[in-house]
Amino acid sequence: MALEKSVQLDPTHLSGYVILGWTQHLAGQATAATTTLQTALQRDPNHVPALNALGIVYLVSGQLEQAVATHTQAAQLQPDNEIAYYNLSLAYQRLQQYERAIETAVKATQLEPENPHPWVALAIAHWSKGDRSAAQTAYTRAIELDSGYGDRAYLSHLKEAGFSPDQIQLTEQVLQVN
Repeated sequence: MALEKSVQLDPTHLSGYVILGWTQHLAGQATAATTTLQTALQRDPNHVPALNALGIVYLVSGQLEQAVATHTQAAQLQPDNEIAYYNLSLAYQRLQQYERAIETAVKATQLEPENPHPWVALAIAHWSKGDRSAAQTAYTRAIELDSGYGDRAYLSHLKEAGFSPDQIQLTEQVLQVN
């Protein structure tokens, strides 16, 4: 693979590791992606793009504690890192830590108010906590930003945004009452 060769030729170029790790992740190669991104972090433990990518790999593969630790580090290093806060909200929701899920989703919506994904994450965090009204308000904002969120069939793409199957089902529930 050309990306692997590129990393071998210039092992000091950390963005090459991030691109390779991300490509491996998208190809369903979580173990290879984890190894690649951990190699980047051995070279620079504070490389935020590598932390963001590794955190997503952990999140999608269900390693929620590792996802939280990795994204927390990324958020501490770069406090305006909407990626970290968004993914923290998804991880905390799955860990049933709903207050933290809400708190981090709110931060993500503040940092990236025009992206519907943090609003959907906020909606399911509120829904999980039992606050249907707040869930509907957040979800309405997501629909205002992207009308596709009003169509149940559209929600399947949330898998690519880091949502678990259970979280997609929760989103469908919020949509049904919205």
